[in-house]
Amino acid sequence: MKYKYSKYVPNLLDELDMDELMSKLSDLLMSSGFGNPRDTDDDSDRTMQALHDAILEALFNGGVLPDDLLETLFGDAAEGNEQEARNQLDALIQQIIERMKESGFITTPPDLEPEKARRAMGGGTAEENGEPGEVKFAVTDKALDFLGYRALRDLLGSAGHSSAGRHDTRDLSTGIETSGAPKPYEFGDVMNIDATATILNAVSRQSGSKASGPPGIDIDYSDVMVAQGEYQSSCATVLMLDCSHSMILYGEDRFTPAKRVAMALSHLIRTQYPGDTIHAVLFHDSAEEVPLRELGRVRVGPYYTNTREGLRVARRILERQRKDMRQIVMITDGKPSALTQPDGRIYKNPFGLDPIVIGETLAEVSACAKAGIMINTFMLARDYDLVAFVRRVAAMCRGKAYFTTPYTLGQYVLMDYMDKKSKTVH
Repeated sequence: MKYKYSKYVPNLLDELDMDELMSKLSDLLMSSGFGNPRDTDDDSDRTMQALHDAILEALFNGGVLPDDLLETLFGDAAEGNEQEARNQLDALIQQIIERMKESGFITTPPDLEPEKARRAMGGGTAEENGEPGEVKFAVTDKALDFLGYRALRDLLGSAGHSSAGRHDTRDLSTGIETSGAPKPYEFGDVMNIDATATILNAVSRQSGSKASGPPGIDIDYSDVMVAQGEYQSSCATVLMLDCSHSMILYGEDRFTPAKRVAMALSHLIRTQYPGDTIHAVLFHDSAEEVPLRELGRVRVGPYYTNTREGLRVARRILERQRKDMRQIVMITDGKPSALTQPDGRIYKNPFGLDPIVIGETLAEVSACAKAGIMINTFMLARDYDLVAFVRRVAAMCRGKAYFTTPYTLGQYVLMDYMDKKSKTVH
């Protein structure tokens, strides 16, 4: 049997780390409207051209391709043939897009508008008639779940933690795992008997007695000691995300990092704390709960900040949860500036701290405190009046106030969830 050998032609995709590329594209895939702050419904960042440009940027400046490969392919304009190098680069990007589709990270539903235009004009494609059609792509649930995992790994890695267990509290229980000092047995305790401490009690009691008796150790009820283990609690969390327009204004995108943290926290709870629950609430002119799988797709909404309505929706969710701990994690960058009135109308005042809005918001904070719900606020702004308001909220509900930036938000949220909140349960 004869074999025909051909020259091996390396595939550039073999040198490409698709996971790293997806991480570099996370800002595009989870875009929040920062590219066009005046029109947050604009989907121009969901076009294939936007994806093409983002991949090009990642290849050259994101460190996705090795430097030696970049030098071989595009160094000195590929030995003088610039057009061939450009064609080779376009072919590579097209292969990457096809690989992303095959891997289930993006989908490209058929766009019928160019075909409708061609038929209406009596022939010729939209491109041939000078009207290039913009084909949109959609981000899949698989891609968002992967981005949540990568965000969690990166955030915990930068904080020096690689894994997490269950929530430890200061309360002790008589469970199987022994980690505390033994205690005298009481009715209702788990019979996790500490044999050493029990026998020592019996020996000590009998050695102090002068009465002679049969040989052996007589264990009395008062001698029995049980081992204590750490009481590990469950937690219900509502993550409140401010999606008012200020989150993408002033030259900084604050909403995309907030979404990334929300996805990382959701992934952490699903994988490391299966007994816990997490819900997401968006607040702007009003407030509503959104499914966790839609977190990566949400965009900034109307202009105002209805903090009271967000807290009310979160409280109603948590009051249905039967957990040892119930908490609200609120991420915001602005002062409360809107209020839902009893008749459903929205009262708005963006100038200063409106006493009506602040009073109603603090009344809702008090209702959360009475329900045993703790509020931890992560503030992305440093206004003097706003700082005082946030600290008052933290004092009313025994929560914490963190003043951070979009770059350190993730470490603060995750470390607070794992290490701080569980120590307040009694």
